[in-house]
Amino acid sequence: MQNHEELNDRSQRLLKVLIERYIQDGQPVGSRALARGAGINLSPATIRNVMADLEEYGLIQSPHTSAGRIPTVNGYRLFIDSLLTVRPLENEAVNQFRRGLAPRDDKLALIQSASDLLSEVTQMAGIVTLPRREIIAFRHIEFLPLSGSRILVILVTNEEEVHNRIIHTSTRFSPADLQQASNLLNSMFKGQDLCDVRRQVVADLESLHEKVNQQMIDAISMAKLAFGETGEKEDYVLSGQTNLMDCSDLSGVDVLRQLFEAFNQKRGILHLLDQCLHANGVQIYIGEESGHQALSDCSVVSSSYAVDDERVGVLAVIGPTRMKYEKVIPVVDLTAKLLGAALNNKS
Repeated sequence: MQNHEELNDRSQRLLKVLIERYIQDGQPVGSRALARGAGINLSPATIRNVMADLEEYGLIQSPHTSAGRIPTVNGYRLFIDSLLTVRPLENEAVNQFRRGLAPRDDKLALIQSASDLLSEVTQMAGIVTLPRREIIAFRHIEFLPLSGSRILVILVTNEEEVHNRIIHTSTRFSPADLQQASNLLNSMFKGQDLCDVRRQVVADLESLHEKVNQQMIDAISMAKLAFGETGEKEDYVLSGQTNLMDCSDLSGVDVLRQLFEAFNQKRGILHLLDQCLHANGVQIYIGEESGHQALSDCSVVSSSYAVDDERVGVLAVIGPTRMKYEKVIPVVDLTAKLLGAALNNKS
């Protein structure tokens, strides 16, 4: 692909108009429509030549047999990074967010409000991770045999919080086996975030069978049962995922199924959001840039939020790549700032 810096002002202007028209109408844009929208005096032949150049650069493409063109991921990226004009939010919208994110004692309610507002205003999915300082730390685990295949799990989190639960295994384990499993898990995970531990346990169990001995497999299997839903429901708050069913670009059954499975499994979404935690400002992943198949038809507009000048969480809007970025970006930016201020109780 050639260097985008080679694009002259005319080519950039036409690309900007093409993408704006496609975002608005959802239809491939032809040379005549582009001529009208660009507001410049160019012949249809000249415009077709420019469009051919843009296609050669990999910035636009022709879907099927249509005479019109649509932006590629690279086209969207150039548009967002260099050509996009972000619109400031109207005062009414700003006040709506200020009311919804006014400081309060219930932090989880604040997180939920932020997610709801992102979804309501954008009509896409809004997602907010819980502050990392609120996340539970894994300290110690013990497995004690009960009758039959029942095992008592004693899980210690944070400093001295003790959680007990009974699990049922398909295999009977001796006290020595259980002690070995406890020792192994404690050596592997002590001090780590419990939600991260749970995700790692699930991921390891899927890939361990050909790599390690049965002792490791048994330990990880018991850990999966022991942690169950612990912390999983509190990784992030998601609102408005059903809005995506109304997006024509995401209306395919397979596309929606993969997307909703990703929301339910959480691991891929959380991995992506974790990448945004230490980034400055608004981060945008377009389609395949996310690295996750389920999001290949989506864009993720995200921003970290901070408490006491420490970035502790991430919020995002997830929707089709054909979204109105100039409106979504300031919504995400404002929400991150107001949520951080409310959690810090300094707004």
